[in-house]
Amino acid sequence: MKKILFIDRDGVLIEEPADFQIDSFEKFRLVEGVIPALLKLRDAGFEFVMVSNQDGLGTASFPREQFIGPHELLLQVLASQGVAFREVCIDEHFPADNSPNRKPGIGMVMRYLRDRDIDLDASAMVGDRETDMQFAANLGVRGFRFGSGAYGWAEIAHQLADAPRTARVERNTKETRIEVAIDLDRSADPVIASGLDFFDHMLEQLGKHGGFSLQLRCAGDLHIDEHHTVEDCGLAVGSALKQALGNKRGIGRYGFSPAEAASQEPGQQCKSGFTLPMDETQASATLDFSGRPYFVFDGKFPRESVGDLPTELVPHFFRSLCENAGLNLHLTVRGENAHHMVEACFKVVARALRQAIRREGSELPSTKGVL
Repeated sequence: MKKILFIDRDGVLIEEPADFQIDSFEKFRLVEGVIPALLKLRDAGFEFVMVSNQDGLGTASFPREQFIGPHELLLQVLASQGVAFREVCIDEHFPADNSPNRKPGIGMVMRYLRDRDIDLDASAMVGDRETDMQFAANLGVRGFRFGSGAYGWAEIAHQLADAPRTARVERNTKETRIEVAIDLDRSADPVIASGLDFFDHMLEQLGKHGGFSLQLRCAGDLHIDEHHTVEDCGLAVGSALKQALGNKRGIGRYGFSPAEAASQEPGQQCKSGFTLPMDETQASATLDFSGRPYFVFDGKFPRESVGDLPTELVPHFFRSLCENAGLNLHLTVRGENAHHMVEACFKVVARALRQAIRREGSELPSTKGVL
């Protein structure tokens, strides 16, 4: 099925002047970043339909001949870069005319509702006004409000072409207030504020070595102890992972970092995965997004705490993560330095997560038909 990106013209493809009429070549300016974004969307399978209100086009206040030149230049410039429009829909009515063809009315594009070859669920609308968002709602497609403080072309292309697996989770109890944001398809520096400095450093390892964007903010009852903060952060991150993965189609599902790799040189890839060393410490992890939570831990830390993080809460964090992510995780660590051991645990789980969440196609990796 075909995906359509419906696009407003003025203020979205070309900059809109103060008088709202692009009726001369002097007023013609392409919006920044529009061509790279449209090329990315074209390569992702989108076809383009321009949908624009041009108030009173063809009247004495807006002669058609003044409109045609800049409009044809726009189409020619975009076509020269490989961007062509399936259709250009221009409505010439004034608002007072109450025409069903004028956005937010969908009269100009009604045929797309009847075309069974069009995937409206995968289609979208980009516009800079509320009427464009109403148009999107009336048509039954996703709407992106373009402009300052809203979406830019690069983010729109990322959202539609990359189909990012994102999640935002809020967990509020009498003990903690937590906000987590995850984008599994975008690498970014982690932004963590849990109230525990060493725990922040460990959560940063999870996002950095997991290869995904992770933001977490927690206000917890640290005046009591660290337990609720660490436990609830694990539950919140687990919920965000589960939400972002959705139906899990196309994922690797399994993450391997087996202990058998210990016979390899440090850091060397082996047939079934890799293990993670950190000086005298070695950690291994195997995991499965099976939907069945189960956690097995094998290790003993030589200190009761590292920084402001009790080491007994390290396996507890991962157990909480597994519970809400629907994750089966086996984690083993051996070493002498507690700091190295804790950090190796977070890094090796992150590396196993990177394998498991990686997209490998569109099939569901299960004979059961559900994960």
